[in-house]
Amino acid sequence: MLRLCLLAAQALRLAGAALLSPGSCAFEDSACGYEWDYAHLPWALHGEGHYISVDTSYEGEKAVLSSPELYSEEWSCIRLIYQIATTSETSPDPARLNLYLRQEGESFDRLLWSAKEPSDSWLIASLDLMNSTKKYKIVLEGEMGQDKSASIAVFEIKITPGYCIECDFEENHLCGFVNRWNPNVNWFVGGGNIRNSQSILPKDHTLNSELGHYMYVDSVYVKHFQEVAQLISPKTTAPMSGCLSFYYQLKQESSIVFTVYLRDTSGFYEEIWKTDSALSADWVLAEVDFNAPYPMEVIFEVAFNSARGGYVALDDISFSPVYCSNQTGTPFNPAQAACNFEEDLCNFYQDHKDGPGWSRVKVKRNVYRAGDHTTGFGYYLLANTKFTSQPGYIGRLYGPTLPGNLQFCLRFYYALYGFFKMSGTFAVYIFEENHVVQEKIWSVLDSPKGVWTQAEISFKKPMPCKVVFVSWCKSFWDCGLVALDDVSLSLGSCQAADLLLPNPGECTFEKDECVFTQKKRGRGSWHRRRGPTPTSYTGPKGDHTTGVGYYMYIEASNMVYGQRAYLVSRSLRGTSGKQCLTFFYHMYGAGTGLLSVYLKKEGDDEEIPLWRRTGEQSISWLRGLIEYESDRNYQIIFEAIRGVSMRSDTAIDDILFQAGPCLEVEEIQLSSGYPDSLNEIEY
Repeated sequence: MLRLCLLAAQALRLAGAALLSPGSCAFEDSACGYEWDYAHLPWALHGEGHYISVDTSYEGEKAVLSSPELYSEEWSCIRLIYQIATTSETSPDPARLNLYLRQEGESFDRLLWSAKEPSDSWLIASLDLMNSTKKYKIVLEGEMGQDKSASIAVFEIKITPGYCIECDFEENHLCGFVNRWNPNVNWFVGGGNIRNSQSILPKDHTLNSELGHYMYVDSVYVKHFQEVAQLISPKTTAPMSGCLSFYYQLKQESSIVFTVYLRDTSGFYEEIWKTDSALSADWVLAEVDFNAPYPMEVIFEVAFNSARGGYVALDDISFSPVYCSNQTGTPFNPAQAACNFEEDLCNFYQDHKDGPGWSRVKVKRNVYRAGDHTTGFGYYLLANTKFTSQPGYIGRLYGPTLPGNLQFCLRFYYALYGFFKMSGTFAVYIFEENHVVQEKIWSVLDSPKGVWTQAEISFKKPMPCKVVFVSWCKSFWDCGLVALDDVSLSLGSCQAADLLLPNPGECTFEKDECVFTQKKRGRGSWHRRRGPTPTSYTGPKGDHTTGVGYYMYIEASNMVYGQRAYLVSRSLRGTSGKQCLTFFYHMYGAGTGLLSVYLKKEGDDEEIPLWRRTGEQSISWLRGLIEYESDRNYQIIFEAIRGVSMRSDTAIDDILFQAGPCLEVEEIQLSSGYPDSLNEIEY
């Protein structure tokens, strides 16, 4: 059933178990200490073909394979040679191979990579593993999906010190580098007594002999003007920056253009290097600063103008986390342009000529006016307040200077109150350093009133610039309030950042219920919803994640007084040491009941109460923090109890499990939220 390329797999296997680094395995005659989970499907070791596999001949959902315990303080590269085979070309739930990192002290495995594309031959995946002082395991998970006939095979796992974009091209899998096929010109493997080119090619750089290997592209088969050959690196899977270096030889009789690009997941190309030498008879070292805060590919591109153009050879690509010698100063840290305004304005400021358009304020918990986005009871910025609003008044908030020629993703939360027409009342501009050139990059069109809504903007400018938040009152009769909170900045486009794998232990309910299930589903259970709840004067108007996304809640009108609903996590791995659970809850409504969180350890009948709130709390989403310990496997249970009336909708959102103690202590607020004094804004 499994169409495996056995000869290719044999060519790829390592030269003996004794040479394998810890965590590596060619599956020749053993699993090298890898163990499968007997609670799931079994893996089958095929010694004659040197691979391990799982298929649908057994009934089950998945198979799990765990490495021995590993430890490395150095940055490492995991190379996985695998194949997914299926008889079904399209399936709503195809077979999938996942690779997780299981770190010591963590209750959740971190997903590093996932693939579902079937193939007729083996494929290679390269995964960067950041340096860490924690012990870890590699976990492979084969999900069989709904395919009636599917199989997943792993030929080799190899873990080596260094970075996945590094390569000396001595191994026949070429470190995961691939040639973008062109009918006329392509990158080939040179050296090793290979003489398939009409050009006189050099010895390799690594071994300085004819036995070594390198990559080369030759112009002899060029048919058209500007024929292009591309050699594409594995995609980076962890943020990295530093110095990319490589050796090359270039021999040309007519113009050759040798260029190095970075390409992100959205297909955006950025040129980072171009050769400036006409001829290099010897291997020449090239160095270039390299910055990949999100998944990137390095592309080595050669363009020829004629068949007598010559050739380009490439060898010994390496990377250092220290910038090249021409780099001066420290790299820009995007955290410098982030702020939640809990302590101060961070690196934001106002021009005194404009007047104090923005004020840092705090609202006590109440059932009339929403608090901040960060915690529900912290600080945020408010523009056009009763102290400063006037016809035509403009309030500007300036951010710190950002370096030019970098792609940025700006995210922030805003809320609008009291405007008849929202369009244009709040905007974001880019000011160049001289404040002469101004460009509007975002403006509010419409949004739910009084709901913290997330905005995200991608931008890139050639010169240093500043982000400026601008609020504007159009007239005396249409002058409301603009609230701003949780400003963050990251490198790369927002679209590329959205493609990053989710954080382990985080659940925003945007796609599904994550690791949670329900004891009983029905009208009186937890429901996943977006927008306001059906009953007025209870429940949230929007979710906490974006303002327009999903959350979980109980619909009190479908329940009776005292009825309970349970949201239960799957079994989580017990660890030594403290754990921190963060979540946001919404308890607004005159008849609100109880919300409790319990810990249930494996083997125990009793549930340990960790946290509880009773009655109406606030019209805002409030942050909950729980610190707990469990050295055994355990479950977290959210229990909501319906209150005395139908105005007792209770909601939760943005659940996050983190290893280690909570960095903050939760404020204990016992107020029901009714006193008028709680509606005051503190400046």
